Amino acid sequence: MTKESGRPLTIEDLAQFAPPPVTTTAEPGNAGIAGMPTNFVATVAAHTATGTLLDRPVTARFTPVRVVFDHGDGTTATKPDGGSTWSTLGQAPFTPTETSHTYARRGTYSTRTTVAYTAEVDIGGGWFPVSGELSVDGPSRSVRIYEATTALVARTCEERPAAPGC
Repeated sequence: MTKESGRPLTIEDLAQFAPPPVTTTAEPGNAGIAGMPTNFVATVAAHTATGTLLDRPVTARFTPVRVVFDHGDGTTATKPDGGSTWSTLGQAPFTPTETSHTYARRGTYSTRTTVAYTAEVDIGGGWFPVSGELSVDGPSRSVRIYEATTALVARTCEERPAAPGC
């Protein structure tokens, strides 16, 4: 499809039909523990929208091709999809996943996810691809990372009620 100017339709021309921004969730409960994996999940899917472009009815279809997780600590990770929860993966909490990240220090981090999409358009004669990619930035979300310490003990609190921590 070309515009009246003779210029081919671009991904920027379809931006008005773009998918909504994706909000990322960090497991567990947008919190984590320094030195242990925090699992990031962004629900991404194909998106179809209809409207008018160049005074013609159109349907635009966007397909996610890449998800970029910004962890807020100076690192990013580019993945082919938005990942899955530990439960969906059948994994225990705090185990590594394809989209997990391990923070080195405690603190509050501002995270964000950007999803890159390719697009196709249908003006009534079938789908055809539009060149380029459209990136949609998600809103920032705070993730609180805590510090945890453990202590090995020789006896339980029942055996030694006056011990530290009992």
